[in-house]
Amino acid sequence: MTQNIAIKVENLSKAYQLGQIGTGTISRDLERWYARMRGKEDPHLRIGEINNQNTKSESDIVWSLKDINFEIEQGDAVGIIGRNGAGKSTLLKILSKVTAPTTGKISGSGRIASLLEVGTGFHPELSGRENIFLNGAILGMRKKEIQRKLEEIVDFAGIERYLDTPVKRYSSGMYVRLAFAVAAHLESEILIVDEVLAVGDVEFQKKCLGKMGEVSKGEGRTVLFVSHNMNAIKQLCQQGILLVDGKIKNIGNINETIKGYTDTWTGQEQILLLEKVQCDNDYINLTHFEINGSRNTVFTLNGDKINIIISGELIQPIQANYEVKIYTSENELICFYSPGHFEHKLISLGVGKFTLEESILFPKEIFNGVFVMSVSLSQPNVETYLHIENITFERNYVQNGNGRIFNYTEVGFLKLNRYE
Repeated sequence: MTQNIAIKVENLSKAYQLGQIGTGTISRDLERWYARMRGKEDPHLRIGEINNQNTKSESDIVWSLKDINFEIEQGDAVGIIGRNGAGKSTLLKILSKVTAPTTGKISGSGRIASLLEVGTGFHPELSGRENIFLNGAILGMRKKEIQRKLEEIVDFAGIERYLDTPVKRYSSGMYVRLAFAVAAHLESEILIVDEVLAVGDVEFQKKCLGKMGEVSKGEGRTVLFVSHNMNAIKQLCQQGILLVDGKIKNIGNINETIKGYTDTWTGQEQILLLEKVQCDNDYINLTHFEINGSRNTVFTLNGDKINIIISGELIQPIQANYEVKIYTSENELICFYSPGHFEHKLISLGVGKFTLEESILFPKEIFNGVFVMSVSLSQPNVETYLHIENITFERNYVQNGNGRIFNYTEVGFLKLNRYE
């Protein structure tokens, strides 16, 4: 392997088998197989399990990763992005040697410090201090070397008062703060960080990103970072890897990789809103549905205003509440618009043709990105007249009052107004 290559992955794949787990002995496995062949109940079925004999006869092998190949140079900060279930965490676990690949080869130079899901790497019965020394020993550090780093680790994590308390009594935030401090400060050549930083508060996230930047640029260590926060990824990383359904779709410059990620949302099949909307035909015959001039379930928002126009014919009179929900691309609710809910105002519509026009202001404080929206018209707790989900839109830049374009380089997805 070339001297300046930190990690090299060749033809890596990871498969998981669905279905039953072996009983532990060949004789019992044979008894289970023979019972299944005769259509009988599993003789070794565990309490609480269901013996469902109607399972579809599809493949019980799921490939979480398939034919992954890449090289990462020493000192690079690489962002690994993709939707939920794309294989990001599985890849990090394999690189961290938490789990083994099904096929393929991984070559690396240097020690690896990993921060995966909350709970990984610490013994719950040991104190924070003892876990620091344990992790250092695993990395091959001597006791004196760890002691030199101890004060810096404790100060960064901000848990001095609880240092000699078993970590099982820590809150998730304290746990993550200590885990990150240990991974970042102990002497390793490669630092791997999963999405767990989302557990910490905003100030600590900012502190972590600063430390990872220092580790990569100042100390020349390699950083692999998984996050759904594109602003944080862009701030820290120069290179990116985009995973889609367990395969690499894009690798290279971080800006191009992020664009490829947003394209997986905005590049969805164009479906007409009228084809996707669910209507109660006893009440409504819908003839027209558009959002910001688009009749498709995918559109672009250039600014702050979302204009929704719905037309049709009512078969019966209704009193309804208009409701719009907006989510991040990771299904986190960020906006909720409902006049009937907040102002106790219902829309009254009589029999015949109708047109509803609503304008919603998208919060200026939210950064650019890809968002998912749902729209519904219903009488609360009585009847849903109209409902549509998974309307996807990409929001482009917004200008402030001075006509300047905001530079989105901060952590998070909210822009904060600062007053001097």
